[in-house]
Amino acid sequence: MPPVIIVGGGPAGMVAGLLLARAGVRVTLLEKHADFLRDFRGDTVHPSTLELFNEIGLLEELLKEPHAAIDTMTLNLLGGRYTIATMKHLPVAARFVAMMPQWDLLDFIAGQGKRYPTFDLRMSTEATGLTYDAANRVSGVTLASGEALAARLVIAADGRRSVLRDAAELPLEDLGAPMDVLWFRIPVPAGMDMSEVALGTIDKGGMVVAIPRGDYWQCAQIIEKGGFAPIEAAGIAAFRDRIVAIAPGLAAGIDAIRSFDDVKLLSVALDRLTRWSRPGLLAIGDAAHAMSPVGGVGINLAVQDAVAAANILAAPLAAGADPDPLLAKVQDRRWTPTTRMQAIQRFAHQRVIEPMLRGEITRVPFAVRLLDAIPLLRRIPGRILGLGFGRQHVQSPLAKDFQ
Repeated sequence: MPPVIIVGGGPAGMVAGLLLARAGVRVTLLEKHADFLRDFRGDTVHPSTLELFNEIGLLEELLKEPHAAIDTMTLNLLGGRYTIATMKHLPVAARFVAMMPQWDLLDFIAGQGKRYPTFDLRMSTEATGLTYDAANRVSGVTLASGEALAARLVIAADGRRSVLRDAAELPLEDLGAPMDVLWFRIPVPAGMDMSEVALGTIDKGGMVVAIPRGDYWQCAQIIEKGGFAPIEAAGIAAFRDRIVAIAPGLAAGIDAIRSFDDVKLLSVALDRLTRWSRPGLLAIGDAAHAMSPVGGVGINLAVQDAVAAANILAAPLAAGADPDPLLAKVQDRRWTPTTRMQAIQRFAHQRVIEPMLRGEITRVPFAVRLLDAIPLLRRIPGRILGLGFGRQHVQSPLAKDFQ
């Protein structure tokens, strides 16, 4: 019997592959790159995701990977620092966000997957399209090499520019996003405490995010959608000056940005498929719903999709059942959590990001001042960010042969 083919080695694809393989389902996971080393990948592994690893006995091992633990969210806004969320109260084993380079997370999952004979990870293998049987059911994938691989089920986890969702002609709703992101790294000067630079800084000149990664910050500047060309035309010195004007704590290492070769443009999308499946194919993660960087929740929604898919499909697939009647159940389970989180992101775009990009933020919003003044209230955004909506628990079985 052909394997389940998962296309895309991001968090959704890797977690789905691990959970299906440990349930005894034969999985072939295709990743088009030779490694996972891409700086624009998100770093925020939230408590909901950490708890999933705890449920399968891997949390302790995962937290041996390089990471910074953040349990309280602070924001520098118009020159003041405000505490807006805490996760210290959450009912999970790890009450913090692990700021972990995504390549380390994916390498860890790959290493765990390889413990199972049913897990086949193929790097440098690019899927370019789909194959169909006589009944127009998806029957496999085509590769850039010209080869075709037969599949019992194809799971499209190939990201926000999914080739497979387009090939499957799944209907896409674009919700719009007002911004793009410029990614760059700045070294931490010797002896400097990384906490001196807030995770997020907003002032009249814009917004800069600084993610701690041990000896450097992975930084992001929020810019207007399509606004990179004039920034590039103004020159790298003007770009560096603007970053320091927003986040002065980055000044000591700013000269590490020598040219725009050191700056990567990430085009932000906020969209969702209105139908995630067709016979023989299921889309999950960013392929099903691209998330904005707001809140850093993209990884965690993708992983929750993967767990829901494994919970619904693993046992039937292991028993040889036809997966097609079950595919819509994955969307049914994940639709409300996805649309709720996207609604929050759209609200943040309209009330925070767009005014910030227009230079219209002239006073600290009342909600920010209230959260900073009343510590108990910080638990509300902490719970939403940390656990999200419709949190999944691992219910997919562990095959007896592997125990």
